[in-house]
Amino acid sequence: MLATAELPRDVARAPVCQALGLPRATLHRRERPAAQRAVKRPSPPRALATEERATVLAALHGERFVDKAPAQVWAQLLDEGTYHCSIRTMYRILADAGEVRERRDQLRHPSYQKPELLAAGPNQVWSWDITKLLGPVKWTYFYLYVLLDIFSRFVVGWMVATKEAATLAHRLIEQSCRQQKIAAGQLIVHADRGSSMTSRPVALLLADLGVTKSHSRPHVSNDNPFSEAHFKTLKYCPQFPDRFGSIEHARSFCRVFFPYYNTEHRHSSLGLMTPESVHDGSAPQVRAARREVLLAAYAAHPERFARPPEPPALPQAAWINPPSKETALQALNGAIAIAMPAAEAQ
Repeated sequence: MLATAELPRDVARAPVCQALGLPRATLHRRERPAAQRAVKRPSPPRALATEERATVLAALHGERFVDKAPAQVWAQLLDEGTYHCSIRTMYRILADAGEVRERRDQLRHPSYQKPELLAAGPNQVWSWDITKLLGPVKWTYFYLYVLLDIFSRFVVGWMVATKEAATLAHRLIEQSCRQQKIAAGQLIVHADRGSSMTSRPVALLLADLGVTKSHSRPHVSNDNPFSEAHFKTLKYCPQFPDRFGSIEHARSFCRVFFPYYNTEHRHSSLGLMTPESVHDGSAPQVRAARREVLLAAYAAHPERFARPPEPPALPQAAWINPPSKETALQALNGAIAIAMPAAEAQ
């Protein structure tokens, strides 16, 4: 970590910290000598002495109180005319001894790893999900399946069905992979943990196609943000009805919406490009043409601009759960390790 490495003197701190999203105070603090960082903070005057903490712990371990909560112990001792410390301090003493935990025998959920997926181009990571569309009467629904490329936001496949089933998801994924000419080892398909997403037929299909599967953590909607945002765009569309009269009504709406979304909708996260232009690689040419128009406007009326205008930048990457600051610190350590030999050689 940064405690064992320092930036060379000729390397500016501010640009490095800005590039990695780190506060400069963190870097300066970690560059201090180990002796300065090892100085312990003085004990506050209200803290219990070591002997007093041992007395409290012994009382909590006693036969009378071994099965009681600290609040019960505190109240009973106070009624007997004895006060050692506050209830919160009792919890702190037990926590320092590693004795604070849930006593009841409860179900322990497994620890799920947070997915961190990076797409630097089209057809590298797809996100898919299923949403309900209200039917003609109460308690009737149609199910919309959508496969979305997270880099280009291009909808690579969709389906409206009367039920949620693994066989339907199997068919949609297989057809979409064939249309996009996905090669083995090229694609990651990310989804939540719905029954269709985690089904055996879908898992076997992805394995046969050489596609890596990824799943969100349970009850964490942020792990599948692109599909959730796309469904919001769909349902906030001005033409989206309160209810669909039939499944054909739902399909006819989607046959209009998805071509519009792919080919006409200017996406704010894509530099106001259409998903299709980013997906097929024509976005740089479109941006260059936009730039020529802006420069012509600047040449005609430079007094209207503070500086030569530029069109919005194109996306460079799309993340599901960007890396944490710990990962950024590791990257900074790697940059330091590379920079130090170069500085010594000079």
